[in-house]
Amino acid sequence: MDPGIIRKLDEVVVNRIAAGEIIQRPANALKEMIENSIDAKATSIQITVKAGGLRSLQIQDNGTGIRREDLAIVCERFTTSKLKTFDDLSSISTYGFRGEALASISHVAHLTIITKTRTEKCGFKACYEDGKLKGDVKPIAGNQGTQITVEDLFYNVPMRKQALKTPNEEFQRISDMVSKYAVHNPQVCFTLKKFGESACIRTQPNGTIVQNIGTIYGAAIGKALIAIDTRDDILKLSVEGYVSNVNFSLKKGISLLFINHRAVECNALKKAIDSIYALYLPKGSAPFVYLSLELNPQNVDVNVHPTKHEVHFLHEEKIVEKVKLLVEEALLGGNAARSYTQALLPGANKPLDATKTNDSMVGGDNKPRLDYKLVRTSHSEQKLDKFFNVSGSSSGLSVQAKDKPPDGKPVEPKLTQASPARKKKAVKKETRLSSIHTLRLQVESDGDENLRKIFCELTYVGTIDRDQVLIQYDTKLYLSQTQPLATELFYQLLLFNFGNFERLTFSEPLEIARLIHLALADPSSGYNEEEDGPADELATVIVEKLVSKAPILREYYNLSIRKDGYLESLPKLLDNYIPSIVFLPMYIVRLATEVEWDEEIEFFRTFSRETANFFSRLALTKPDAEYRWELEHVIYPAVRNQLIPPKEFTTNGCLLQLTSLPELYRVFERC
Repeated sequence: MDPGIIRKLDEVVVNRIAAGEIIQRPANALKEMIENSIDAKATSIQITVKAGGLRSLQIQDNGTGIRREDLAIVCERFTTSKLKTFDDLSSISTYGFRGEALASISHVAHLTIITKTRTEKCGFKACYEDGKLKGDVKPIAGNQGTQITVEDLFYNVPMRKQALKTPNEEFQRISDMVSKYAVHNPQVCFTLKKFGESACIRTQPNGTIVQNIGTIYGAAIGKALIAIDTRDDILKLSVEGYVSNVNFSLKKGISLLFINHRAVECNALKKAIDSIYALYLPKGSAPFVYLSLELNPQNVDVNVHPTKHEVHFLHEEKIVEKVKLLVEEALLGGNAARSYTQALLPGANKPLDATKTNDSMVGGDNKPRLDYKLVRTSHSEQKLDKFFNVSGSSSGLSVQAKDKPPDGKPVEPKLTQASPARKKKAVKKETRLSSIHTLRLQVESDGDENLRKIFCELTYVGTIDRDQVLIQYDTKLYLSQTQPLATELFYQLLLFNFGNFERLTFSEPLEIARLIHLALADPSSGYNEEEDGPADELATVIVEKLVSKAPILREYYNLSIRKDGYLESLPKLLDNYIPSIVFLPMYIVRLATEVEWDEEIEFFRTFSRETANFFSRLALTKPDAEYRWELEHVIYPAVRNQLIPPKEFTTNGCLLQLTSLPELYRVFERC
């Protein structure tokens, strides 16, 4: 039998084989692109995924961008701005360095790059296939930074595509990977969402590691963290991180390990930490662990695995032992507050003193449970209304199902009809308007993380009057001003749900001129016939202006104005909520006089502010029962789930702490 002939493989085959080693699934492709964005000094990274990343995977950042001159070779193999000689590997401090990421992606997907640098007057768009530029580089409008879109991943490698999991499972892998980088890079604002849906991960810019852990993995984990920190000059080791205490456990552990800022795996370190927690946690439970190790770059080999999820480093056994002791010391320090309980056998009598547990074992003495640290957390528990005997009369709200308004039907004023029920969930459209994205970033950057935590975990206690309600967070009781809270809520809904509003349709279209006359007759309008001219002429001018702007209002907000000057519909901002129509005339006038129509970003800002003011005046004209129901089941749940409270809420009296359980107990002890 003759020996086989050795042939040189075609370059396309070679590149696809190499790409298969680096890009094993959508999460690997996204990881490479996220690392490039962080290397480009991005402070905002937005990721949109369709079909688990197989159909479309888009990442947009505000980093330094890619030079126009480099777009021709950016997707060729071994092209990089971070490595010049082999010796540079010994001191590499960036994420990407081999120049294979974009090249590998372009060999197994359709790749499009839109980028703009700070010095260029416009952006540029380029498409790639098999590492080569496809067509010409085209000028295009764009913001500073880079947007990379990966479409039809593994379209030319069908076996790899068939071996992947379902889109939901692939999206979960993407979510896990984004979560890790969001925690480790709190200076970057991360946003992850499925195409057409709301964001499932959104972190605040310039946050902290603890805040991001609580936002992504849950407030319960955020409250159970113990900080660890050490330096070792001999091993040239620096360790920072957070681990969950011995009172907290998960069915499936969460482990985030970074070595020199790379998300990696180290089985030896994971086993060592698990062996410590096995002494404290019940069988089948696991901890939350986030560790960031910094080693001398010369002691770390980052180039041992195609996907870079493993690294090798010197003195591994000593470093693992050092970290193990560090975690063990942290857990021993927190063990004094550990709770011990014992289950009773069926039929056994309860202990004589059921109010005392071994809550604190200090110096061998059993101390009683601190009752003032108990927190009401169930939203189904009795509210403030019960203590005032509030009934279904005009003075209050009768007991209703949690998800139904007082009459069992959606709340609606006399002049409107509710929007038709949707047969199928509408696909959320994402806007590309840079002005809207700028306004959203302003809201996020101005958010106060401490207030957001309070509102995210609030418990609704009861209604005080038409302006104030009581809410509870942890052991503290707060007085909340509804009006400014609702105004900010509706403003943010208008920005973050932009272009996706349903309609609130009037049963009969309203004549805008008549509404204007009603508004001008109100003394609060400030209308003066001598200074402003006849009311009829002013109404004509306002109607003409609003009719001329009708197309943009209809397209973006579903606010419909006919050519004959009749108002047909308003945008629907919240389910089961319709604004007080008595304020509609003044709203129409202010749309014409207070909205800046000539400049794009100012138009969207001022229109959203005026509309939010109109929608937020919810209490003044509605029956008491309807108003109370809307507050408890519509407004405050939306506040809990969607509001990003601005920093001004800390100083303008919107939220005031009245008391706390420890303070009340001190009062009771003196009585």
